[in-house]
Formats: sequence, structure tokens, C-alpha cells
Amino acid sequence: MVKRKTLDEHESFRAALRMIAPGTQIREAISAILQARTGALLCFGATNRLSRLSEGGVKLDEEMTAQLLYELSKMDGAILINETGTRISYANRFLKPSSNYPTSETGTRHRAAQRFANQAKCLVLAISQRRSCVTLYCHSKRYVLDSVPTLINKGTQTLQILDKYVDTLHKTLDDLTSRELGNVVTIYDVCRVLQRAEMVHRIAKEVTPIIEELGTEGRLLDIQMQETLKPLNEVALILKDYHREKPGVTVSVIMERMAALPQEELMNLGTISQILGYGPSRNVDVIMSPRGYHVLHAINRLPAQIIDNLVNELGSLQAILQAPKEVLVEVEGVGDVMAERIRSGLALLANQFGPGSGDTQS
Repeated sequence: MVKRKTLDEHESFRAALRMIAPGTQIREAISAILQARTGALLCFGATNRLSRLSEGGVKLDEEMTAQLLYELSKMDGAILINETGTRISYANRFLKPSSNYPTSETGTRHRAAQRFANQAKCLVLAISQRRSCVTLYCHSKRYVLDSVPTLINKGTQTLQILDKYVDTLHKTLDDLTSRELGNVVTIYDVCRVLQRAEMVHRIAKEVTPIIEELGTEGRLLDIQMQETLKPLNEVALILKDYHREKPGVTVSVIMERMAALPQEELMNLGTISQILGYGPSRNVDVIMSPRGYHVLHAINRLPAQIIDNLVNELGSLQAILQAPKEVLVEVEGVGDVMAERIRSGLALLANQFGPGSGDTQS
């Protein structure tokens, strides 16, 4: 139950950032209010629930526009808006949250906003008249909005860090591919790649809220991040290659378990080995045999169904590497042309990732 509550708060917070991001009507109104230094309390949620915890004011039920929201903010009371931010229900409303809900704020407006958001499980924006800042309260979460230049600077710096981690991931992936083609992969090599991939994933999660908060201003950062994260697509293939098959243990389950690891446990390769289905003390020198998904997907324009058929029929990457053309054409969907493409693709990879593995044409 606690996990579900945390998840709901997280999803609501991300939705709130998108709703008030630059380029939206609400953000336009916020900018006008800050410029006029008038201050405001904007409450977003189900009208019935919000109205039960407030009183007075003017009932409107009008379509929300930036201009109307700005004009209504000149009145002292709170403005009640529906959950999607499209209609204004009340203006100049007096909030009456219970004092039983704790607050860390000192100002009257912000204390009421924090308690109201916590009690009504809604979103409240407190726009400070004196400090010219916006504080977001989403359920029990408190967050101060940054300016667009500050957010862009944060996003750029975090992407630079992400790029360095992805560069390291690239190198470990290339090393794994070389070892797979040379049949010298150990559990240590696999766990090291998965560890690096999860570290990249966690840094990317730091960038996502910044891009969402930037709205239309964050499009270039979003494109850059999506391009940077392309190597993560290989992680699922590596998991399919090496995880020990057990009932109920799928690739998605393993990825969820990896994501749930505390940082200190992620640094322990033995923990990752356990998640894959092996013991934490497995000999790191024992050679592992990949099924072949990772390497086969590196062959240009090789259909996923053909890859599945090859793995299901031949069982391992080494068997596929050593299979003559006559054996390959027996696999469903593989004809003479496709068999030649597979063999030439594997030979190209072997030449690219080091000598000693390029004997697939023999």
C-alpha cells in the first residue's frame, strides 16, 4: 500500500510538471502573475473534493485561459481549477485545511497550501508576491520551480555526465561483444555491463523531470537524451542471452529487480549475479555461453523472427558461429541468401571486434 501511494504521488508530480511547463496556458499565467508581483494560490483537483475543504468566493465554471487566470489572481483568495487545468471552478476561495497536517512553511499562504495539498491529495501552486518564486505542493511533496535558464543549465550539465557514463557503457558493450565472439565470456563481464547500464538508466531518470518541467523549451535536450540512451536497447538482449531460466522470471522482472537495488548493492557484482539466477560466489573464470541474441541483433537488417528461430534451433551463439551454410538453411525462414547474409555479418563483426574469431567462413 505504501509503495502504491508513493507511485501515485510520483506520477501526479510528473503530470503536474507537464501541466505547468513552459508553452502551456498555465505557465503563461504564472509568468504574468510573477511579473505583476501580485501572488496567487492555484489549486488543481476534483471540484467536489476541493470545494469541501474551502468556502466562500465566486463560482465560475469557466474555461481556463491565461488572461482570465491572471485577472482572477488579483483577488486575495485561492483559485480552484479542475484536475486537467482546463476549467476554473471558483475564484477568491478561502481554504480551510485541517491543522492536523504538518507543515514546514512559515508564511500563511504557503502553510495553507501545503496542508491543503496534503489533505485533498491535490496539486497546489503558491506564487509568492514578495519572493517572486513558485512553490509546487503535490500531495505531500514540496518543490520550488526553477527558472527556464536555470533548468536548461541543469539539464545540460546532467546530460554531460550522462554522456560520460554512456561512453563507458559503450566500451564495456564492445568488450562483451568481442568476448562473445571469442567464446571467453564470464559472469563478471556480463554483470559489469548490466551494472553500467543501470547506472546510465539512473542518471537518465534525473534528467527526465528537468525536461518535463521545461516543456517546449526542453525539446532539444529530450532529442539529445534519446539519442544518447540508444545503447540501453542492448540490455534486454544481453539479459535474454544470459539469465537463468526459471518459472516467473522474465527479462522485465530482472530489469525491475535491478532498478530496485540500492546504490551500494548495485556496486556489488555478486548481487547482480544473483538477480540473473546464479550464486553470488560463482567462479568469475567460468566461461558462459550466450544464446546469441546480442550478437545477432548487431547484424544489419536481420529480422527478429529469424534471430529467434536461429537461437531456438541451434541453442547458442557458438553453435550458430560454427554452423555451415547447409545447417543454417534448415532453420525456418533462412534460405540461401539469408544464410549468406548471416555468415557474412558474423564475419564482419568478428573482424571488427578483434582477430581470432573470424573463422565463420571456413
